[in-house]
Amino acid sequence: MADTMKALVYHGPEKIALEDVPMPKIIEPDDAIIRVTTSTICGTDIHIWHGGMPEVQDPRIIGHEFVGEVVEVGPAVRNSKVGDKVAVSCVTQCGECFYCVRGIYSHCETGSWIFGYMIDGCQAEYVRVPHANLGLFKIPEGLTEEDVLFVGDILSTGYMGSENANIEPGDTVAVMGSGPVGMCAMATARLWGPSQIIAVDMVQSRLDAAIKNGVADIGLNPANVNVPEAIKELTGGRGADRTIEAVGAKGTYELALESVRAGGNVSLLGVFEQPQTLAMNKLWIKNITIRMGLVNANRIPELINLIRTGKINMNYLITHRAPLNGIIKGYDVFGGKKENCLKWVVTPYQK
Repeated sequence: MADTMKALVYHGPEKIALEDVPMPKIIEPDDAIIRVTTSTICGTDIHIWHGGMPEVQDPRIIGHEFVGEVVEVGPAVRNSKVGDKVAVSCVTQCGECFYCVRGIYSHCETGSWIFGYMIDGCQAEYVRVPHANLGLFKIPEGLTEEDVLFVGDILSTGYMGSENANIEPGDTVAVMGSGPVGMCAMATARLWGPSQIIAVDMVQSRLDAAIKNGVADIGLNPANVNVPEAIKELTGGRGADRTIEAVGAKGTYELALESVRAGGNVSLLGVFEQPQTLAMNKLWIKNITIRMGLVNANRIPELINLIRTGKINMNYLITHRAPLNGIIKGYDVFGGKKENCLKWVVTPYQK
């Protein structure tokens, strides 16, 4: 392999550049080096780009949602071998620390944490994967890379949002935000047998896509209707049994809290750049449960099985594809919600 590779590097708010950087190397015995064959631009990358996550230090290779080919493994790697095509968890996990043994993998104490955040990420030709025994998942025969591209982040995130909502059969679930994460939350919410899934978004084309592709039953646009009142009308005057917030913005946060019925659950998935107010004077009496958090990505094998058997198919989210050479344009289009872009997929660098 060459000594350098192309990678998208973050240099501070609004400053990203495609640069030549050193090729990653094996550092720890359970490291693996992956040739990135398909990756994406994700909502969290946009937050980083705009400076909304000041923990990210300059210079940092960003990106965290990817699949690829194993090209090198450390001596302690048992579960993968050179040549394997793998999906990769967006968070690294040692499996042994205080948090990992309690199943809170996204807070692994080894300090590696999430790609493109505390360690270099995947919007590059190659990436080092720490704790490869727990972070790599072989792509089964019959599935393409794009079939499983989202299991490492947004599909796992959507699943966690549905899991945290404690959906029961027959429930009404309202998802605030119909971007890629919101639609993944809708698709996985189906697994619990809700009677209706309500998609909420200001972008009508996203509502239309959610309904057309069967992840939502009803679309509500706050520009046209009073969402909490409309949800009450659809639920006998009560409100949604479960609401899921999938944006990280004041408007969707407040809608999630206002639209849930007494005794219901609110699941927060969005990455918030600003503090939010919890109106305890109104909420304490509602007996609601609020859960939130960073994805654990511990359901990747189950999600791959669900994709393999046709229970979940999120391929329709892929609206744009371009080589790594064009990733700056991708940030503009995806980050600006232009061209009806749902997901910008990054293919290998064209020399």
